Amino acid sequence: MKINVPTPHNEAKMGDIAKTVLMPGDPLRAKYIAENFLEDAKLYNNVRGMLGYTGTYKGVKVSVQGSGMGVPSIAIYSMELFAGYDVDNIIRVGSAGSMDNDEASDIAKTVELGDVIVALDAETDSNYAIANRFNYEPKASDKILNIAKEVAKDTVKFGTIYTSDSFYMDSDILKEISQTNCLAVEMETFALYMNAKATGKNALGIFTVTDKPLKAQGISSEQRQTGLNDMITLALDIAVELDKEKE
Repeated sequence: MKINVPTPHNEAKMGDIAKTVLMPGDPLRAKYIAENFLEDAKLYNNVRGMLGYTGTYKGVKVSVQGSGMGVPSIAIYSMELFAGYDVDNIIRVGSAGSMDNDEASDIAKTVELGDVIVALDAETDSNYAIANRFNYEPKASDKILNIAKEVAKDTVKFGTIYTSDSFYMDSDILKEISQTNCLAVEMETFALYMNAKATGKNALGIFTVTDKPLKAQGISSEQRQTGLNDMITLALDIAVELDKEKE
């Protein structure tokens, strides 16, 4: 697949976007990352308010762009980056909910608020793969995953994430998911992993646990936007290592 650029959703010109893009769901988190972590950040997209910036981090060109919420939205923006703007790597930096409860599996009970998770693969209730006739495994790209394991050391949890099309999930459904090997639930990673495989590119999902929905616990909305610095720094350091591999 080849997508012509600019697109209906992205006004960037070819060359405006780096080979590695950090992709939060919230465009204001993209703005926060650009303003607080990147040097000489320039806005390249403001269509529909889905902010995108390119700057440098430790001398390496890096972009950050919001994806919006849910599988359909990240499917559009990530496919345009991969197949239109020739982006090689997308690192999702998002929030996720722990499924900790009395009936949860032992692994689900280990996930606490503030933990950083790297998604090895994704289970889902989405029909995205069926609709596109994709028959790939929804898993992280080995290239980025290996770098993440080296950079992160013992500071994060690696495991399966659950991508749902529903934000307000019934508690009984959440409890069923909590009894599996999934560490947490979110709404985008499955589509990102499928798009990366379909285009021969690389993707990785990194999350900060912001909620325990079955225990009605969570961090504030302000912390969601600005308080996820450990995850952001990890993603940026991975971007630097990816750049070194080009040399």
